[in-house]
Amino acid sequence: MTAITAGTTTAAPTVTRRGRGGLARAILRNRKAMVGACLFLLFCLLAAFPRLFVPWQHGDPRDVGTLPLQHPSSKYWFGTTGLGQNVYAELVYSTRESLLIALLAGLGATILSVIIGVSAAYLGGRADDLLSMFTDVFLVLPTFPLIIVLATYAGKGNLTVVIVVLIVTGWSYGARQMRAQALSLRNREFLESARVRGERSSYIIVVEILPTMTSLILANFLGAALYSVLTAAGLQFLGLGDPNSLSWGTMLYWAQNQGALVNGLPAWALSPGLAVALLGVSFALLNYAFDEISNPALRPVRRRRVKSANS
Repeated sequence: MTAITAGTTTAAPTVTRRGRGGLARAILRNRKAMVGACLFLLFCLLAAFPRLFVPWQHGDPRDVGTLPLQHPSSKYWFGTTGLGQNVYAELVYSTRESLLIALLAGLGATILSVIIGVSAAYLGGRADDLLSMFTDVFLVLPTFPLIIVLATYAGKGNLTVVIVVLIVTGWSYGARQMRAQALSLRNREFLESARVRGERSSYIIVVEILPTMTSLILANFLGAALYSVLTAAGLQFLGLGDPNSLSWGTMLYWAQNQGALVNGLPAWALSPGLAVALLGVSFALLNYAFDEISNPALRPVRRRRVKSANS
């Protein structure tokens, strides 16, 4: 018995290291994860260090130039706006606010989903009924009209209001998923052991339940971030954001108002839309990839080449 115990104790760290190394190898071998991570890293670099990607001759994106509605050239790669501002510089500097909205709104919606969904499943009874009814109300509400009403009357042009509105309207679907997953875990043996030990409900939820739901929480965050970046761009395009802010949705708003396509400047209208789409693709690819990594049944089957016996 002593030898077996010693051998088990010695082998445990090796198993942990292999598990971590296996997860890292799975991420590196997953093409979707790599493409999504590279795109996301690129946008993070653009948001953190925009000056590295904007040559000095392009100037500050807020500077009003003397050459409005210029076509793409060696100096103005994507042309200029109706006020003479450099479209390429605006595109790079707008990454920061757009990415910030996606991450903060996605994080806030995920936290709200976890709190409401897991609490409803674990507490059960009347608390589950009330929280589930509250979730169902937000699920059946028409989301985009509600977003427009809230953004209009709660403080048009305020970035904080836009983020809060996205959190309020983006948590309910994730909460339903969290509740379903937590319900499947509520009567597991390790939770029963924690109850027998006399652990508090908050301890059981945070320490025992949430670590087993890491992949679902991460997928929920990526889905909420994708929803946030697309919805925020739509709000700003409709003029419900700050028209003086630097974001991709605001660029689309001004490109529409100043007739970018009519004046033969498709890069002004298409580049922010393409940036929104690529950021959304990065979140979607990471979401799909982590689903495949966490669930072996979703992984694509790779056929091995069978060598002929004569070769």
